[in-house]
Amino acid sequence: AAAAALGLLPLGKTQSPESLLDIAARKVAEKWPFQRVEERFERIPEPVQRRIVYWSFPRSEREICMYSSFNTGAEDPAVGPGGAAT
Repeated sequence: AAAAALGLLPLGKTQSPESLLDIAARKVAEKWPFQRVEERFERIPEPVQRRIVYWSFPRSEREICMYSSFNTGAEDPAVGPGGAAT
């Protein structure tokens, strides 16, 4: 109510705070690949695993396009194994 009164939020709109699980999972996903998290910790509760995996994937359309069109050069017949030109 106070935020709406200050004009920070539209009237009738409220925001709920992000859960501690989501905040922690997002920070972990920003720093480490999920495989490394699995190797480092013996037991990770399934809900925590799901949120880390969720936050591990790109959020913006630009990032999704960038990763989906990533080319290793393996399709180019002039490039041999290891990226060396033939």
